[in-house]
Amino acid sequence: MQQLQHAADALGWDGQLIPDVEVLGARFAAVARIRHDVHRWRIHHGWAPELNPSWIRSWSEPSLHDHVPVAAVDLLGILVPVSHTRHALRACGTLLTLAPCVVVLPPNNPYRPWPMLELDYYGVGVVNAGLEGPAEVVLHPEDRTAEFGSSMFGRWLLEVLYSKVLENDPKLTENA
Repeated sequence: MQQLQHAADALGWDGQLIPDVEVLGARFAAVARIRHDVHRWRIHHGWAPELNPSWIRSWSEPSLHDHVPVAAVDLLGILVPVSHTRHALRACGTLLTLAPCVVVLPPNNPYRPWPMLELDYYGVGVVNAGLEGPAEVVLHPEDRTAEFGSSMFGRWLLEVLYSKVLENDPKLTENA
């Protein structure tokens, strides 16, 4: 987790690191920031995180649009630890559609032009980070979410992250 925290710090992602997120076969860490105003409103109105994917799917029904809670977290970025750059593009895959995606490589990973050019083309960020010391940003990620638009999966992921933020910081529920 220290490696991922160093990577998030180097990127300037000021939010809560949520390690070990696993959804639909993808494993990654996310950096999310609570939207305190929305969180207070949701707590006040009894709208806890909704983790049931079938309930989220019902949000796509036009008659239910007034029953969709506002997202209580912003997803700042996704961190995917990989051992080699050759695994980077596959590791980010569809995660690129949700938020800026960064692969976290071991420290002193050798720079090789070909995989880096390909990653840069797709907007995948690269950070070399270890357990000790600051991380090094090799490629800054690009936010390509506007190109893909919103999705029910992305909205459901925000609910999952909201629940994890609340689990990690129980004071948020007490002080709402």
